[in-house]
Amino acid sequence: MSTASRFGPELRRLRQVAGLTLTQFSVALNYDKGHLSKVERGKRSASPELARRCDAFLGANGELRRLVDAPGTGSDAAETSGSPGPGTVRRRVVLAAGTGALVDLQGGGRASAATGSLLPSFRAQFDQLRKLGQSTAPKVLLPLLEIQTRTVVELAADAPSAARARVLVLASRFAEFTGWMAQEAGDSGAALDWTAEAAELARAGGDPHLGSYALVRRALVTLYDGDAAATIGLARSAQSDELPPRIRGLAAQREAQGHALVGDERACLRSLDKARELLDSDDARSGAEPVIGTTHVNDPAAMTTGWCLYDLGHPKAAAEVLDREYRRLSPYALRARTRYGFRRSLAHAASGEVEHACAIAGKLLGVMPAVPSATVNSDIRRLARELSRFRSSKAVRDLQPTLARVLAPAHG
Repeated sequence: MSTASRFGPELRRLRQVAGLTLTQFSVALNYDKGHLSKVERGKRSASPELARRCDAFLGANGELRRLVDAPGTGSDAAETSGSPGPGTVRRRVVLAAGTGALVDLQGGGRASAATGSLLPSFRAQFDQLRKLGQSTAPKVLLPLLEIQTRTVVELAADAPSAARARVLVLASRFAEFTGWMAQEAGDSGAALDWTAEAAELARAGGDPHLGSYALVRRALVTLYDGDAAATIGLARSAQSDELPPRIRGLAAQREAQGHALVGDERACLRSLDKARELLDSDDARSGAEPVIGTTHVNDPAAMTTGWCLYDLGHPKAAAEVLDREYRRLSPYALRARTRYGFRRSLAHAASGEVEHACAIAGKLLGVMPAVPSATVNSDIRRLARELSRFRSSKAVRDLQPTLARVLAPAHG
């Protein structure tokens, strides 16, 4: 049987068990009655968004979701950054690990002084590049990040053994951020390569924990690919009690997002509670520098809660949380504001607040050329599909040309 022929009858059965007429159901979901009628009769396929909303409203515990094969978002990453792989860095890490004694014998005092003066400069550059990443196109920033990563690794190769570890750990942070920018540019393969490179650099520098955070980063790639099982599995692998609280907290957040994708509300909320407890702990707040993960969201667990509530089919609750947390974002954090802003717009549109959703999206679409993002584009596409149900709205019609222009490069 086709997805439509299985989903429709089950939806009708659950609606009738709930004692709802089709009219009442359509009003509750902000969906056209005629469309829902066709879905119930198997004449139209249900979108993942509709299945998610029906499942949450009818308390189907994921049964309706599982009847709809949600398409992955692999196409969202169709763009490639054209960046070279980090293999050159990997070879230099091996070199750096084996040249310490030689460097020390050849005048460690001078090398140590040079390293001591350059390391704070590169550390400040890293912070600046992170800020720049909030307002610059990834493809513009990637070449600079690649050069800086290699430069810091070369600094490690010339450093005396006592200082080399600190330099390699900083290089690992450069590599991890390069991986994130590669993903934003739409190159998931390069993102995974740079993330693996970051873990190797960190291990060479005596930091065994970034390898576990690499699992959290890999889980982000699978999340945007729509692979909930892989997301949950990778995130769970990064929650060992031996790991720092911040890494475990970020991993618990990612696990929650994976559970939300499949509609497992209980597991999602449990993971969010764990994330909140870990990220609020004193140990997490006083962890190693540079900080791992986002530095632009005041309360990551709260923001992720809003994100998950939308995927769980509770758009109104999601909008309330995202509205509150969005106001706390720094004005200069353009990338973060577009990411969570479009999720806000989605939540308001799904709640039937179409004009408000369009107003939010309209402001953000003007920013997108400055901070293009393959991952944010996935939510913009979802928003375009959501708004297509309200073609009679003037706000929607006015927004559609701008939506089309922003999405066009991703399909070209």
